[in-house]
Amino acid sequence: MTHNLFYRPNVAAIIVSSEYPETKQIFIAERTDLEGVWQFPQGGIDEGESSEEALFRELKEEIGTKKVEIIAEYPDWIAYDFPPHIAAKMAPYAGQKQRYYLVRLKPGAKIDLDTKHPEFKRYRFVGVDELFDHIAHFKKAVYEQVISHFRAKGYL
Repeated sequence: MTHNLFYRPNVAAIIVSSEYPETKQIFIAERTDLEGVWQFPQGGIDEGESSEEALFRELKEEIGTKKVEIIAEYPDWIAYDFPPHIAAKMAPYAGQKQRYYLVRLKPGAKIDLDTKHPEFKRYRFVGVDELFDHIAHFKKAVYEQVISHFRAKGYL
């Protein structure tokens, strides 16, 4: 990461099912614009918006519900660089700096990907170890860092 570049403030949600902690499976969704690329819901933090406000707004926009409870928050911002083909579309940003939240779906929450601007075409819950088989290469290091932190804290 080059520190004189711009990084877009962003929030990301690691969602566990309402059966957590008995079942520790994580929500991932396949992007509509990239075949076979799965990720956590995430999105930009708007001017004047807290990261928690952005979290709930982005969940509603991307998966049709904000009925979650926050279990934990990663303690630091984490940044990653976009690959060149994505950076060209995201100028002036070289990448994103993110706040990660571990959240649990509330009982009865309904996931609906048919939102106003669908970003995902399908979703599933996977085991923690299976997660890394599906994630875009440029996000793996960040995902591994965050998942390792939540595992070490006993959450996953």
